[in-house]
Amino acid sequence: MTVLLDRPVTPTAPAAAPPRRTATRDPFIDLLRVAGMALIVLQHWTIPVLTYDQGRLTTGNALSTPGVWAVTWISQVMPLVFFAGGAANAISFRRAPGGAPRWLAARLRRLAWPLLPLAAVWIPLPHVLLTLGVPAQPLAVGSRLTGQLLWFLAVYLIAVTATPYALRLHERFGVRVPLALGAAAVLTDVARFSTGVDALGYLNVVFVWMAVHQLGFWYAEGRLRLTGLLALGGFGAGALLVTFGPYPGSMIGLPGAAVSNMAPPTLAMLAVGLGQIGLAVLLRPWLLRLPTGRLLAWAGPRIMTVYLWHMPALFVVTGVVVVGLGIDTPTPGSAFWLAGWPLWFGLLALVLWPLVRTFARFENPPALPYGRSGWGGMLGAAGLVGAGVLTLTVVGFAPGGWPFLAVIALIGGLLATGPRAQG
Repeated sequence: MTVLLDRPVTPTAPAAAPPRRTATRDPFIDLLRVAGMALIVLQHWTIPVLTYDQGRLTTGNALSTPGVWAVTWISQVMPLVFFAGGAANAISFRRAPGGAPRWLAARLRRLAWPLLPLAAVWIPLPHVLLTLGVPAQPLAVGSRLTGQLLWFLAVYLIAVTATPYALRLHERFGVRVPLALGAAAVLTDVARFSTGVDALGYLNVVFVWMAVHQLGFWYAEGRLRLTGLLALGGFGAGALLVTFGPYPGSMIGLPGAAVSNMAPPTLAMLAVGLGQIGLAVLLRPWLLRLPTGRLLAWAGPRIMTVYLWHMPALFVVTGVVVVGLGIDTPTPGSAFWLAGWPLWFGLLALVLWPLVRTFARFENPPALPYGRSGWGGMLGAAGLVGAGVLTLTVVGFAPGGWPFLAVIALIGGLLATGPRAQG
């Protein structure tokens, strides 16, 4: 990839928004976000292979079918989601009045506020259902997986909080920033696989996702060039890494696999992500001709709600169909599986619809009636929100004290933002 700076830009302090102004919204970025969310929901609803026997719910993965892993090079959309997030953050930050603290305060409220109703439902729900005689093990699976889904928010909070600094580095060093992050991802994987210490790989949570987030800045300025070569180079590098390196072909973690390209993200994930970004931007003129205006207008304000509540919808249908009626998932790809998929998907959509209608209002957080804070205060608020989200990611909503502490941290972070945070 070759990207050229049009002209040198004087770096700005994190507390002040850069002066360059861009469009308020980009329909291509909105399309990537909505399409990415649609693919996430489609995968989460389609790939589980569920069986229930003697009080235990087991979860397999339809993508474990030989050869099907190739689908994940397109369907694993997290690189595109972080890329779109980088572009959206650059656009909104450069237009935000009041500097970095006020911008970060608004971002934190938008991310954290929708989590409160999720916690309000899921913290008491396992206790209530256990009292009603629902088997404990399926409840534990649902409670844990609902929390694990929040890993994306935990990482995205890092990207959002780092945006003012990342933009400053972008304006000062240009293409050297994503190149340095990519080099750090290489070194991380070399250290991980040469020492056998898998924990080292989690450094790539920052290096891989921030690298694609940083490319979003280039797109926001209209200076992302040679996207065809980026697509070929990214997918080609991914193919070489999978063929000759220690990386599996699937970009989604599979049960029993020795290595996952997703948790933690690997150099192969970064390569495929670059290929996806190049391909998506290359197809941008064609994508913008699609009649998606009404869809984007409806889905955009509800995207976080769908993300947070599509897995609870899955657990409701699983509880009735798999646990209650004893109907296990047919063999993926079989005639029964193909015939039953539309019904399965329809039931899930039927359950999700009232959840979206009920909880979408929380995508617009209320303005708090007090508060002024500088950049240090906003970093503290981000730390509290991040601690709450990370706790829920690790422990889920299983009965115990940790979910309560997580919610306290979330509320503390929200209260610390205030409506008039200023630099």
